[in-house]
Amino acid sequence: MKKIEAVIRVEKLDETLEALEKAGHPGVMVTRIEGHGRQRGLKEQFRGREYRVDLLPKVKLDVVVQNSDVEKIINCLVSTAKTGQLGDGKIFVSPI
Repeated sequence: MKKIEAVIRVEKLDETLEALEKAGHPGVMVTRIEGHGRQRGLKEQFRGREYRVDLLPKVKLDVVVQNSDVEKIINCLVSTAKTGQLGDGKIFVSPI
């Protein structure tokens, strides 16, 4: 068995959960996290002052699957969660 950990954008969560359910894997653990990669955060304006937000909200999905289903689940995650822009996230696969 393998554990698939996917860090995705918050706005892609519902669409990704629906796609996983359609793929036959409704069991998933969702964790709200913060972090940054190459994005390095954002610059925001509040009351006329500029400030930097270094850690961006993300969602981590944990799915445990049979070895034979790993490629199917990875393809499902990539096709639904990927936007093609910086900050799409990462996918990690580890043995259980």
